[in-house]
Amino acid sequence: MIDRNSERADPWKLVLKNLLPLWGHRNWIVVADAAYPAQSNPGVETIATDADHLLVLKTTLDAVQNSKHVRANIYLDAELKSVSEQHAPGITGFRKKLMELIAHRDTRVLPHEKIIARLDENGKLFRILILKSNLAIPYTSVFLELDCGYWNPESEERLRLSMARRNP
Repeated sequence: MIDRNSERADPWKLVLKNLLPLWGHRNWIVVADAAYPAQSNPGVETIATDADHLLVLKTTLDAVQNSKHVRANIYLDAELKSVSEQHAPGITGFRKKLMELIAHRDTRVLPHEKIIARLDENGKLFRILILKSNLAIPYTSVFLELDCGYWNPESEERLRLSMARRNP
């Protein structure tokens, strides 16, 4: 649950709280590092949270998990596992905390450009919220593709098979 006093101090939490009930499958929420660019697509809203990256991610994941209508498919950049401590101090600790936070959640790892291509394609029709954190480590953005929370791919497949049997 989001604390009302926290919303006054952190307006991004209020935006998240207000948008989430309106959104459904195919909307995206990106918890982005500080260098993530502002996008020109009018369906993309970018908010500089000036907050800790993992705090923004935890708050966002909790909000999605507490909603009944959506769940999140998480995408991470494949490059994240190859970033070295020597070139990005703090990456080792970040990766460890991130993995603890997203453990047991549906997570996919793809090259950064493939995730961006998916995001761009979906952004043509569906809204995207980008919550920029104050983290200055590369390839640490976490992409949440919202999906239906009360219907899963297996249920959809069973439905389609049942329809196909009835209407050959």
